[in-house]
Amino acid sequence: MSLIESAVSRIILDSRGNATVEVEIITENGYGMVAAPSGASTGEHEVQAFPEGSAEVSLKAFEDDVVPQLIGMDATEQKVIDALLHQIDGTPNFSRIGGNLAVATSLAVARAAATAQGVPLYRYVGGSLVDTIPKPLGNLIGGGRHAIGGTDIQEFLVISTSGNAQKNVFGNAKAHKMVGQALKERLPGTAIGRGDEGAWVAALSNEDALALLVEVCDKVSSEVGFNIEPALDVAASEFFVNGRYRYKDKELTPDQQVEFMADLVDRHGLHILEDPLDQNDFEGYARLTELVGNKTLVVGDDLYVTNKERLAKGIEMGATNAILIKPNQIGTLTDTRDTVELARKYGFETVISHRSAETPDDTIAHLGVAFGSHAIKTGAVGGERIAKLNELIRIEEDMEV
Repeated sequence: MSLIESAVSRIILDSRGNATVEVEIITENGYGMVAAPSGASTGEHEVQAFPEGSAEVSLKAFEDDVVPQLIGMDATEQKVIDALLHQIDGTPNFSRIGGNLAVATSLAVARAAATAQGVPLYRYVGGSLVDTIPKPLGNLIGGGRHAIGGTDIQEFLVISTSGNAQKNVFGNAKAHKMVGQALKERLPGTAIGRGDEGAWVAALSNEDALALLVEVCDKVSSEVGFNIEPALDVAASEFFVNGRYRYKDKELTPDQQVEFMADLVDRHGLHILEDPLDQNDFEGYARLTELVGNKTLVVGDDLYVTNKERLAKGIEMGATNAILIKPNQIGTLTDTRDTVELARKYGFETVISHRSAETPDDTIAHLGVAFGSHAIKTGAVGGERIAKLNELIRIEEDMEV
């Protein structure tokens, strides 16, 4: 047993300069602290980050309703504590206490229980047989909601595929540098910025950005001696309006969008294709996955929002072959793990993910290892992003001891 003696919450800054919450759990022999991130392009079916947008309301609910019941509970009883959080909130989407408060509390409890048992979080959650590190999936060129003035497609990413975490982390960083250099050479005198996740932002068309990404992947792969492959997070729901996908230079029907996405996979060898269609178009996803599911990971993020019931529908329909996992989309570690276990049961790959507004918290690095995730999406550079990447390197060292 590891009885909870103290529970404290506070408001802290996220990487976008907005308020989020951090929770500390202290047990008789353990300690855990976790901060929750926030998203910009959020799925309409995910839990509500804060009640009526207010972190202050979450803190009051924590102090008045959560703490009195947490004190004295056994931190190793994760399912019991997570069920209690649902019970206290009493809504289907954590709209009363806030999903960010719920997930920070849930994960802080798990970290406290792990330290009480003298094991790292990835071992506590994943067990003694965990032995793989997810490959880093880094954002190099940004647009959409993350970088106004950039591409329609939200993220042009790379994934380094060696069997070594350190090599992969530095492979992605090298590709990020090379994209920046190429943009400065191709757009002299043009302001080139960086978006929320550290990706480069420039006045490029979607096709030009993807061509540059593929070119850089080829160059860096040759230099480092292992494959660095292109990937996309389209975030298609963000520009799906009145039944059409509205790009700056064209409009596509849902059927044309399926064909366009399949063509991008075929022409550019995409390793991952995330959110290529609207978040409610299960049928379209199924058609696309039938076309390219043997060539790429079709990843549902807004489609599933880490929700087991939505994933079950996707499995039944053959909508995708992979799912993005964001704990704060669903609210607790138990809910997150239930979704991961369902995905693994049916052969879906999982990709653990950060949010666009992040903190230096490194919990998702541990969860990605614990869940046996194929990849971890956490940017290529930036302090709140490298906190996760550097933790992967440390975890790999710990596994080798």
